Amino acid sequence: MSHPTTPQEIIVDADHRMAQSLESIKQELVHLRAGRASTSLVDHIKVHAYDSDMPMSQLATISTPDATTIMITAYDKGNLAAIEKAIQQSELGLTPQNDGSIIRLTIPPLTEDRRKDLVKAVGKYAEDGRVSMRNVRRDANDHLKKLNKNKELSDDEFHIYLEKVDKKLEVHLEDLEKVIKDKQNEVMEI
Repeated sequence: MSHPTTPQEIIVDADHRMAQSLESIKQELVHLRAGRASTSLVDHIKVHAYDSDMPMSQLATISTPDATTIMITAYDKGNLAAIEKAIQQSELGLTPQNDGSIIRLTIPPLTEDRRKDLVKAVGKYAEDGRVSMRNVRRDANDHLKKLNKNKELSDDEFHIYLEKVDKKLEVHLEDLEKVIKDKQNEVMEI
């Protein structure tokens, strides 16, 4: 949508943008490592192969045979070294074991310090999400103020729509808090 022009469009646009904000944070959190193996830890890592950078998921089958192992089977064994290098250069901090046909990653149990760091990181994502959603609210409110100032919206309507924007924010912030709490609990699970 370009610029929302009616109060209804402003509300729909704000709701959509707040939802996108939440979705984006959920995606970021998926890549934060808890104490168990998950394909989402590596599937997005870019690997230099065939003269371009490709997500690992396009170059290999990624599986988790057990709770502490990620197994990567390259479609083309010629890409194993590039996959191994990409993992080493990622922020995962894991050492790949390459036996010439597959790469194994062993997920070590999280230390107490690492858990605390992860909980802090989750908290930072939460704060970024809150700020982003509040910015959307401010933007929507500014649009509504303009309509009110230009007499396209009565004072009563203006306050009703401001309240609707606040309600949308409230709902999305509650969803965000639930997502954050779930991730923090996951990180603290031993």
